[in-house]
Amino acid sequence: MKRIAVLTSGGDAPGMNAAIRAIVRKGIYDGLEVYGINYGYAGMVAGDIHRLTVDDVGDTISRGGTILYSARYPEFKDLEGQKKGIEQLKKFGIEGLIVIGGDGSYRGGAALTKLGFPTIGIPGTIDNDIVGTEYTLGFDTAINTVLDSVDKIRDTATSHVRTFIIEVMGRNAGDIALWAGIGSGAESIVIPEIDFRMEEVVKEIRAGRERGKKHTIIMLAEGVMQGTEFAEKLKEYDNFHTRVTVLGHVQRGGSPSARDRVLGSLFGYNAVQLLEEGKGGLCVGIVGSELAYSDISETLNTKRDVPYLSLYQINKEISF
Repeated sequence: MKRIAVLTSGGDAPGMNAAIRAIVRKGIYDGLEVYGINYGYAGMVAGDIHRLTVDDVGDTISRGGTILYSARYPEFKDLEGQKKGIEQLKKFGIEGLIVIGGDGSYRGGAALTKLGFPTIGIPGTIDNDIVGTEYTLGFDTAINTVLDSVDKIRDTATSHVRTFIIEVMGRNAGDIALWAGIGSGAESIVIPEIDFRMEEVVKEIRAGRERGKKHTIIMLAEGVMQGTEFAEKLKEYDNFHTRVTVLGHVQRGGSPSARDRVLGSLFGYNAVQLLEEGKGGLCVGIVGSELAYSDISETLNTKRDVPYLSLYQINKEISF
């Protein structure tokens, strides 16, 4: 294998640039030519492909977002789009591909491998919802961004004796809410993986007020419902002087944490090695402190077990 390529797809995540940097530098160190594909699968089909040098990735490890840009391209689900993408790669003499992204990106990588084009996946999403790894690129940075915001919100919540509902991202996964909730000392955490009763939330708020607590923080995962809807349901029980803060896309931006920089470097380095070994259809991850490899198709067809759900119960027992 002499030429490989890398793309980022779906939502951007801090740490993607660290992975791109590692891929480029590891590839060049081993005598490969490394190509970047702009705008994900859309750029692949359009032939928006260019060779990357060491200088192109200089000083990028600390940058958020992705220097290769990203775009959603649902047309790549079709066989015709996949074949067009492979044709473009072959025009540039590219023999292997590394895809950085979430489950949608993995589906494209699995399809390419099935068509005979070796592809390796790197989990890049703040949602932390990819099977085969305990942590995805961007998750650590995202929860620290949430914590920084909640620390500020608590000041005003205390000053006005208010209940704040913090709506965080995560799609159908509650990892961001769970980790940021326990990290911020939130009184209640509401996530899709565990059924909740509004009566319990109300009971927790009232118990805190009776003890003289001046604020309440409710960490709400967007996969449950919107913050405004939650506030309306809460109002049916009592007036808790509720305010809603939707943190939104601020969670996807910013300079990556040390952990995401290291994970990106580790994932990128090992993804190149897998291609050099002639392997495809695999994705890299981290389980415990060890690097892990999984079949992309299997990860897409395996129900996700949420790690550290015990944190939910821990928070209930220590957040009162």
